[in-house]
Formats: sequence, C-alpha cells, structure tokens
Amino acid sequence: MIIRRARVVTLNAALGPLDYRVPEGMNVEPGSIVVAPLGPRQLLGVAWEPERLPATEVPDSRLRPLAGVVDVPALAAPLRRLCEWTADYYLAPLASVLRMVLPSSAALDGPRQLIEYRPTGLAPARLTPRREKALAVLEGRQGTIRELAHHAGVSDAVLRGLVNAGALEAIAVDADRPLPRPRPDFAPPELNDDQREASASLAASVGKGFDPVLLDGVTGSGKTEVYFEAIAECLRQGKQALVLLPEIALTEPFLKRFDARFGCAPVAWHSDLRSSQRRRAWRGIASGEAAVTVGARSALFLPYPNLGLIVVDEAHEPSFKQEDGVQYHARDTAVMRARFEGIPVILSTATPPIESRHMVELGRYREVSLPQRFAGASLPDISAIDLTQDPPPRGRWLAPSLVTEIETNLERGDQSLLFLNRRGFAPLTLCRHCGHRFQCPNCTAWMVEHRLMHRLACHHCGHVMPPPKACPECGEEDSLVACGPGVERIADEVAELFPEARTAIVTSDTIWSPLRAAEFVGAMEAGAIDVVIGTQLVTKGYHFPNLTLVGVVDADLGLAGGDLRAAERSFQQIQQVAGRAGRADKPGRVFVQTHDPDAPVIAALVKGDAPGFYAAETEARREAAMPPFGRLAAIVVSAEDASEADAVARRIGHAAPDVEGMAVFGPAPAPLAMLRGRYRQRLLVHARRNLDVQDVIRDWLAAVEWSAKVRVSVDVDPYSFV
Repeated sequence: MIIRRARVVTLNAALGPLDYRVPEGMNVEPGSIVVAPLGPRQLLGVAWEPERLPATEVPDSRLRPLAGVVDVPALAAPLRRLCEWTADYYLAPLASVLRMVLPSSAALDGPRQLIEYRPTGLAPARLTPRREKALAVLEGRQGTIRELAHHAGVSDAVLRGLVNAGALEAIAVDADRPLPRPRPDFAPPELNDDQREASASLAASVGKGFDPVLLDGVTGSGKTEVYFEAIAECLRQGKQALVLLPEIALTEPFLKRFDARFGCAPVAWHSDLRSSQRRRAWRGIASGEAAVTVGARSALFLPYPNLGLIVVDEAHEPSFKQEDGVQYHARDTAVMRARFEGIPVILSTATPPIESRHMVELGRYREVSLPQRFAGASLPDISAIDLTQDPPPRGRWLAPSLVTEIETNLERGDQSLLFLNRRGFAPLTLCRHCGHRFQCPNCTAWMVEHRLMHRLACHHCGHVMPPPKACPECGEEDSLVACGPGVERIADEVAELFPEARTAIVTSDTIWSPLRAAEFVGAMEAGAIDVVIGTQLVTKGYHFPNLTLVGVVDADLGLAGGDLRAAERSFQQIQQVAGRAGRADKPGRVFVQTHDPDAPVIAALVKGDAPGFYAAETEARREAAMPPFGRLAAIVVSAEDASEADAVARRIGHAAPDVEGMAVFGPAPAPLAMLRGRYRQRLLVHARRNLDVQDVIRDWLAAVEWSAKVRVSVDVDPYSFV
C-alpha cells in the first residue's frame, strides 16, 4: 500500500517542517491549510512542497495521520514563494511569516451568522436629539451596532438604547454575505494632460507582467486619482487590487475618496477591525470576491487568488518597516510579491526615498512623474525663521514672526497647521529642587508628560503613571517642571495667544482609529478648526483646501543623532507637511523654525532644490558604501539580566567570521540599552552590496549557543538605530 505523505509547516515557530500521513480520501495539495496533531494538541499548518523544505526523515510506519483539511482555498504558489523569500531574506522562521497569512482563526471556521440591526419605524417614547439624529440617518440602513453608530456619528450606547426602546430590531444574517463590488466606470475623474498621460501609462501595464513603477508626483498633483485609473483597469480585467497605506488613521479618508470614485468602499484590513470584520474580509479576499483591499502593511500577506495590481501609497514612509516579529519592509516585500505574481506594483510618493531613486537609475524601476499640482494650484513658498535672530519670548516656542503669520491667517478665515513631531506636553519632567529626572522603570527613556490625560507615559513600552505631587527623590512638593515642548504645550501657547481660535491636536493619542480620523477630517472640511497642532500623522494624505499656512516648530529635531537616514527623513517630513498648504486656489506659506538655517536640509527646502539635496545625500551614501550602495544588518541581544545579554553579545562578537567585504561593529549597549525590562546589546554588520549577508549571519549564529532566557534578533536593512 502506498502511504501518501504531506510535509507541513505549522504556525509554531519553534517547530521545523513535519511529515504526516494523508488519510484515504483526504485531498491535500501544496498550500492546503491542514489540522496536524502534535502530542495531545492539534495545530494549524500549511502543506508544502517536500523538495523545497528539508525535514527529518521519518519512516512511513511512524507517521501520524492529518486530522483534517480546512475548507478554504489553498495558498497559491506565488504566496508560498513570497513566504519563503521573506523568511530567508529577513532571517525569520517560516512559521512566523505564515502567521501573517493566517492571522484570524475565526476566518477558517465554517459558515456563521451574526446579528445586525435595522429601524422598525417605531419612535421611542424618549426621543433625545442624538436618538433623533441617528434614526434620521439610519432610515433604510442595516448593519452591526458599531457600523450603524459609525454611519450615524453617535456612540454605540445611543443605538443600544434605541434597541431597548424598540426603535431598532435585531436580525440574523450570514456573516459571509456578498461584498459590494467596485464599479470601474462609476465616476471617472476629470484629469489634466499630465494626469491622463500618467494614468494611461499605469493602466497599460495591468495584465502585462511584472512592472515596478515609481509614481513620483509633487504634493497635491493627484497621484491617488492617477493610480485609481490603474485600479479601474484591474477591475475591468476581473482581477484583485491591493493598496497599502502607512497609517491606520489614513484609511477612513481614503475610503471616502475610493467610494466617490468607484461607488462603494473597498475591503479594509487593519488592526482596528473587529473579529467578525477580519473574518469577513479574509474569507472575501481568499475566495476572490473582495475586488479591492486597502490596508496596513500586513495586508500584503493575505491570500489573494487573482491579484492583478499592488499600490504602495506614501512609499517613502518608514512605518512600512516592521520593527518587531518578522522585521520586513512592506515596500520592498510588495515589489517581491508583485514579482512572484507577475503583476505591476506602483510606489506612489511625493518624496521618493534614495533606495527607490537608485532603482530607477539602474533601470529596474520605471518612473512616471507628475511635476505640477492639480487645477493650477502652486507649491507653497518655504521660508526659514532663524531662531537665533528671531527668538520666542521666554517660556514660549513660537517665534514672533510666525505668531504674526498665524494672526494674519485667522483674520482671513484661513486654517493653519503647526507641526512638531513630539507627542504629549513635554518630553522630560524633572525636579527643580534636586534635579531628579523621571525615567521609565522598564526602558532607558524619559517619561513624557501627557497633561491632557494627566499622566506620565513611556512611548516605548507603554508604562504610565500619574504625575506625583512631590518629587520621589527629595520629597519636595510642587517642584516638578516640564522641560521642552510637545504638541500639547504648543496648543496651550496658541490658546494663550489666540483665545478665540478653535484648535485641534492631531497625534496617535487623539487619532487612534479610522473613526476618529474621519471626525477630524469632517471638522476641518466644515471649517470648525482654525489651527491644527500635529505630529507626523498630519504630514501625509490629507487635503484641506482652506489650509494655507504651515509652521514647522522645530526643524532641527529630526537631525539630531547618528541615524543614517536622519537628513533624508527630515527633508521628506518637512516637504510632506509643507505640501498640506495651498492645495486649492489659495496660495500657501510655510515657515520653518530652525537654529541653523544654513544646514543642507533647511537650505535645500528653502531653495526648493530637492534634486541638489538628493544628489548630495546619495553621493555621501555612495562614498560610505551605505544603503543602497552597501548592506546593513543589526544583531540585537536582549535578556532580563544585563550580564547575560553582555556575555552572549561578546560571544557572538568573538565568533564573527572574517569575510572579505564585511565588517562587524560592536557589541555595545544599544542606544535604548533597556527596553520593556530587557537589557540590550547591539552589533552592526556592514557589508558590500553583492555579499549574501543572510547566509553569513545564518551560519555565524548557528555556531553560537545561548540560554533560552536570551533573545537574539536580526534586523536586515534596519531603519531604526535605537
């Protein structure tokens, strides 16, 4: 009798591939999602081609039978090749990559029902203004409590009150009911000549094979409308499209724009989804029913059976780099998925990173440019405010000339934006009596004061504590003083200077969900906000026609430290936030506060010399053999015991191989020497571009032993140097 074998990769990263017997009558193919017994447990896994994954040979007589096959489509070969590449390139367990492919166990269950609600037509005995508003908006609609509350702009509690009052009734519906299908010709936009030429070029590549394209357009040039036409062509060909966004807060504004163009919202995928929404989205994607998906970086690993196009919006964003778990870069991984699928991928950005520009120079990426803003709008003028010549008054942070510009804008009825990439009220709190500084007990980081929430918080591990009345070191009361500004402090200053101005603070603390982002966008569009004070969250994706003034409070902030990409990132960030101004018929003005107006980044911004800045920055990278002309990998050793972390890091350092074209620096304490209660040592590998550094590191670490209490992680192509 022939015993059929299946090689299975389980979702347990501690296990390698395992062989199982396929019972008679069970259909298992490469990519099938299976249930595999392991001891008394049953684990989810994926059947794989045996020739691609080595495993310990087990005699047929000792093979355990698979417990079952999950009734969902098998993972297609291109997705399996992507998983292998990601695991190999980023030195991660294949099982950890597969956990991103199968993130929702509920999605693998059989048919389900869920409870939705619809109006009954009965008026409640107690009709509050919120209830009246909700019933007026929800007439003829049906959905879950949260979906209806979102649509009506009220809290869940208001709708639950309407249920209890008999004004809404519950009905059971199929959890996997059909998803709406976007219509490619629902509302085609009016495009200018540049946009028509660009959209035709992008649309022509759909269905023609692998084609990586850098869509380089200035802020406000209509890049979204242009790549929407490529999505429309993808829909006409009956294929699926994926759009990756860098921030969850950008999802809601994008959904509204998509709905207006295609007649319905796309399928959303991000961490804010409820379990039922994740299940519905995953099953719709896996079946091919979900025509367009928009999501965060993890959406890249979902099992699209008929993918025809990938778009990476704001492709310069560092948040596309995953900093824990599988430390992949979604922009680069998207290009690889497109390659395995044989489809085009569009990298859309107003500030292309040096790596993408270099790929264009090498001829590996095609460039499509949009050099002008849409509808005749002009790019804003950027001016530097020299804080050594025009300093703010003592205890304040806005230069007098910037205050005058804000006052002028308020008199005109225009909106203003103040940008400072620092959350909270102040980055440091100390005792003026003894000098004690409040540091996180779990990290080598200062506790940041968040005055709006009445707490001190660590932005690295999340530890929070109420601000004490007395110094814990010397016991002196009322001796604590906030040092330096955060956005909350700038908001207080604006309130003091302009008490009549309506302000909004926009950070990840205040805009933590698509719903909150939608509320902010609605308030801006309605003219209910005069001055926005925000972090990097406001630098991308937003279009406010009445916003004409941008003030960068501290342009020097991002230039501190030894980060390889500090200058480039500061240039991109300021150029992006500057691009929020003057996007309609009113001209925009941008003022950049700095202590060094002659710094190359500031000088290039003021002159509008992006080509000159990038040429100089690229040449500096070339001379130092830094990415994209060389390769970097970080090895981080962490343990709860400092001596253990130090000992293992030294052992790894001493075992470093002598390889031509590769240098190893360290070990040394990481800049964040303790993170989440673990002490950290760091080694940095610098290698020539053509060296297979992954194989070198894999063999190197395999020869070193360490305790299970010690973690060793490898970050290939690191973006964070802390």
